[in-house]
Amino acid sequence: MSAAPPPQPRAPHEPAASASAAADADLRTARLLLRPWSDGDLAAVLDGTRQPHWAPDFPAEGDRVIAGFTAKTPAARGVHGQRQILERDSGLVVGAIGLFWPPAEGSVAFGYGIVPSRRGRGYASEAARALVAFALTAPGVHTVCADIELGNPASGRVLENAGLERWRSDDTHAYFRVTAPGRA
Repeated sequence: MSAAPPPQPRAPHEPAASASAAADADLRTARLLLRPWSDGDLAAVLDGTRQPHWAPDFPAEGDRVIAGFTAKTPAARGVHGQRQILERDSGLVVGAIGLFWPPAEGSVAFGYGIVPSRRGRGYASEAARALVAFALTAPGVHTVCADIELGNPASGRVLENAGLERWRSDDTHAYFRVTAPGRA
């Protein structure tokens, strides 16, 4: 990943009171902002209340599952937890990505999803690269891993584009990982 672009203004829908704390946890790429879930977005996803800053097909089913997990799991709310994926140009939430914190024996898993209307634009690979790079600098982490269903080869390409290598598979899943040089 190249050098991070300069900080950008927060989306207009974001409450000013939380902007400073949330800004410290944001990850930025050329086109995306990976922002920890706000209490408001978690509640809106869980109770089915549409928000004007969501892409028309957000949340997808996986986003609802992650919102439920995040709401119930304190570690999922921290800087190393779950995030929404926003298009920087539009400010719209287009998916979710996150680490399943805390790491176990130096390894942390992650997952992601992009809504159908935004697929095919490289957003999943861009977000995954940023999150993997961030995770490999986290305390106690030397390996980042993910798994996919064998019937989803596009997700495998996303992981490979993010620098992970397939290291094993079974009848239903392929398992990917990347280990920081010199940190295994």
